[in-house]
Amino acid sequence: MTANDLLSKLDKVKCAGQGKWLACCPAHADKTASLSVRELDDGRVLAHCFAGCSVHEVVAAVGLELTDLFPPRTDQHFIKGERRPFPAADCLRAIAFESILVLIAAADLLAGQPFNETDRTRLALAVTRIQAALTAGGIHHA
Repeated sequence: MTANDLLSKLDKVKCAGQGKWLACCPAHADKTASLSVRELDDGRVLAHCFAGCSVHEVVAAVGLELTDLFPPRTDQHFIKGERRPFPAADCLRAIAFESILVLIAAADLLAGQPFNETDRTRLALAVTRIQAALTAGGIHHA
C-alpha cells in the first residue's frame, strides 16, 4: 500500500510538503486536519493524530490494518550478509606472525640445520594458522 491508498480514504487532504500530508482524522469527529500522514523512502506510511487517536484506531476507521502501512516483505529482508568473525587487521597480524616462523624455519633449513620433531610440528601449525586466517578473512584458497 502507498500513502495515496490511505489518503484516498481520508477527508480534507492537504499536501504539507514532499511525502507529507494533513487530513481529518477518521477515528474521531474531526473538523480540522489533525492527522499527519507521511510516506518514507522505504515505502512505510506513518500516521499520527494530534488529537490523540492511536494509529490502530486511525487505520481501523478506514477499514485497514496496521500491516497495510508497511511495504510487502521480500526475501531480501531475510538474507543474512556474509559474516566474518575476525577483522581483516587481526587476520593479517596472525598471518604476519606465522610467516615470520616460516621464514625462520626456511633460513634454518638453508643453513643446513635439520628440523627436529618440535620444529616440524610448529611449522605445520604455522601453515594451518595461515590457512585459517585466510579463511577467516574471506579468502578461499586451494
